[in-house]
Amino acid sequence: MVRLDDVDKQIISILRKNGRRSYKKIGDDIGYSLMGTKRRLLKLVDEEIINITANENINKLGYKLALTLLEVENQTQLNKILEKFKKCPRAVMVFTMLAGYNLAVITVAEDQKTLESESWEKCSWRNQQGVRRSEFYPIEETHYSSFLPVREELMRGELDKAPCGVDCGECSRYKSDKCLGCPATKYYKEK
Repeated sequence: MVRLDDVDKQIISILRKNGRRSYKKIGDDIGYSLMGTKRRLLKLVDEEIINITANENINKLGYKLALTLLEVENQTQLNKILEKFKKCPRAVMVFTMLAGYNLAVITVAEDQKTLESESWEKCSWRNQQGVRRSEFYPIEETHYSSFLPVREELMRGELDKAPCGVDCGECSRYKSDKCLGCPATKYYKEK
């Protein structure tokens, strides 16, 4: 367990507001030299306390989000589901929980119809072996921060099948234009 001191917390707060702020300007804000600031910041990165990355404004992009809660029957099945969806480009955040529902997933879609497909098609987290019960909650609005780590690097459009093993070309919702398909596949109908 790492403990952050007040200087670390100040640096993190400054970077949350502007991740591109220079070492010099951060140093001016916290009363450190440029090199002292750089050392502190790089230590936070090297120790994997923070990472400096680009998050996307899902509101400006018009993305739709959903929260899915799953009760998975055992740890073995939960691990299989996590492995199956490890490279899912629509999975934004995945959490295991110590509750009746033991898995929570935030997913992203470009439109409402594709979001609905995430709820019940073969590519749905809810539709996996070992899931006892589930809830699917489309998210109407985000508050406090609309910037989320959408995994663009997984949206290459090259694969024949989705990373979860589903063939979008065989999906009835895809064929009837009720889903854009998986962004990792050649079937993806980019918006």
